[in-house]
Amino acid sequence: MGLFDDFSRFLETRLEEFLRNNPHLELQALEEQLREQEDDTLRLIADLQRQEKKLEQDILATAQEVKRWHSRVDKARAAKREDLARAAQEREAELLRQGNQQWGQMRGCKERIEQAKKLYKQVHQRREEVKIKAREVEAQRYVKKTQAWETQGWDRGRSFGSTQGAGDP
Repeated sequence: MGLFDDFSRFLETRLEEFLRNNPHLELQALEEQLREQEDDTLRLIADLQRQEKKLEQDILATAQEVKRWHSRVDKARAAKREDLARAAQEREAELLRQGNQQWGQMRGCKERIEQAKKLYKQVHQRREEVKIKAREVEAQRYVKKTQAWETQGWDRGRSFGSTQGAGDP
């Protein structure tokens, strides 16, 4: 394993040196990572929104059940059946507790959605900053290449307006 670890460290070091010498590539890699984070965050938001809709449906279904059992309590009391009324009340109370739990879950889900939206906004903003920086670095590279070409151009040392020489043979 020592040889593998040494080779791995060597490759990591070379990669870091390469990225330092080519900052535009480092920025491209960073931009790609941020794009992936944006995509992941959007998927998370979509999943949480689906979960929120399901919880809303569950809460509505539980509310309907509570209403149904409440009417059973009233019917049992009207029929002077306290044993049935007590059992119906217990079921109604159980459904109310279940509804409260679902409501709490939905509130938590809404909070996570808001947090994920804030995270998306931050990642998107950071990605835009990286894009701008990448454009600046690319412009600097272009200027350096252009300057290098101008100083080491194909016509260096030649004078076209010169009367010396016999011209083009």
